[in-house]
Amino acid sequence: MRTKEEIIGKEVVDVNAIVIGQVKDVDINFEDRTVERLVVGQGGFLQGIRSSEDILIPLHMVIAIGDKILIKRE
Repeated sequence: MRTKEEIIGKEVVDVNAIVIGQVKDVDINFEDRTVERLVVGQGGFLQGIRSSEDILIPLHMVIAIGDKILIKRE
C-alpha cells in the first residue's frame, strides 16, 4: 500500500471513466495500521475542508492506484 501522502490529491475515477473527485484524506485504523477508506471531495474552493459533501470510499472498492485511483461501482 502507498503512503497517505502519495494518495492525497489523486483523482478518483470509476470503471466507466467517470471522475468522482480528488482524495482529500484517508481514514486509518490505528490499531492495525491499515487504510479503511478514502475521503473524496467533489471539488470547489473549499475542497481542503472536510464536509458532508465528501464521499467515503471503502478500500475494498479500490481496483488500482496509479496516476489515478480506479474504483468499482456498487
